[in-house]
Amino acid sequence: MNTARKDIHNSDIPAICRACEARHKGICGALTPEQLTKLNKYTKQYSYQSGNELLSAGEDVHRYSNILRGVVKLSKLLADGRQQIVGLQFAPDFMGRPFRDQSNVIADAATDVRVCSFPRSVMEDMIRESPDLEHKLHEQALDELDEARDWMLTLGRKSASEKVASFLFLIASHIDPEIDVHEGSIEFELPLKRSNIADFLGLTIETVSRQITKLRKAGVIQVENNRTVVVPDLERLRSACEIES
Repeated sequence: MNTARKDIHNSDIPAICRACEARHKGICGALTPEQLTKLNKYTKQYSYQSGNELLSAGEDVHRYSNILRGVVKLSKLLADGRQQIVGLQFAPDFMGRPFRDQSNVIADAATDVRVCSFPRSVMEDMIRESPDLEHKLHEQALDELDEARDWMLTLGRKSASEKVASFLFLIASHIDPEIDVHEGSIEFELPLKRSNIADFLGLTIETVSRQITKLRKAGVIQVENNRTVVVPDLERLRSACEIES
């Protein structure tokens, strides 16, 4: 039995929250049943099709969200209009920066995305009242900082093959919070076009395609319909990234 869902039948928890992986593994896991009930009064769920914008840079922030499903692409806009992908977010990540008035990134749906959204004012009141929630958000911010540093290493020092393997490992290990990454194969749709992957990794499209083919021929991944990737053994893919176990 999935222990993350041990309180799925707890009647004190709002029905919409009981089986939510964003609650168990995300910031809502720090909330009491009473706080969840309060937050639930203001909560709305929204769906976005792939390619739609969730948030623009410089936009006033009125709501925060938990990602329930899908992949969100974060980008920065340069003065000359060029756009650079600076990160990806997955379920059950928290979208937003508490106590900031405006967004400093563009957030687009890289795949079809569903989010659970709540007013900024309500969440910030809860942060002030709940040390556990503040700690959880602080922990997530530090995790994002560590991941950003790791990605700087990937972009700055790794070979093209290692960069592509690292990108695929990132997706495979984050794409679905309900998947046990240590058991069996993992299958996913590439959330970015190869041109976007090339942009994210600082490579050409041709290099990305060559390295994916190389990983496929080595049996590290399988590719179906050009977008569906199967990872039979996550540890083999990890080794291809030069990531320490």
